[in-house]
Amino acid sequence: MPDGPREHTRTYFLGRLARELELRGISVTLRQSPPSLRVADPDAAMFSETVDCVSLPGGWFYRWSWGDVFERVEDPSGAADRILRMFGGRTHG
Repeated sequence: MPDGPREHTRTYFLGRLARELELRGISVTLRQSPPSLRVADPDAAMFSETVDCVSLPGGWFYRWSWGDVFERVEDPSGAADRILRMFGGRTHG
């Protein structure tokens, strides 16, 4: 399937989240197809999560791998904070 506007939008929003996480010392890998972000805590190498984003009637949202949405894409800093809490409350790197 060719990349369309929706895939480019997802990649853009995931890239913003990746920058926020990298500032906090979290390892991230942006996957292109389908667009998703592999997030790993370097202090706990076995623990990682895949995050994507989805367009819903209320706008675009970041979403956990199990399907729950957790933050609006307009707030990548808030999304990064939520991911850090999932990793056990780690603070900025």
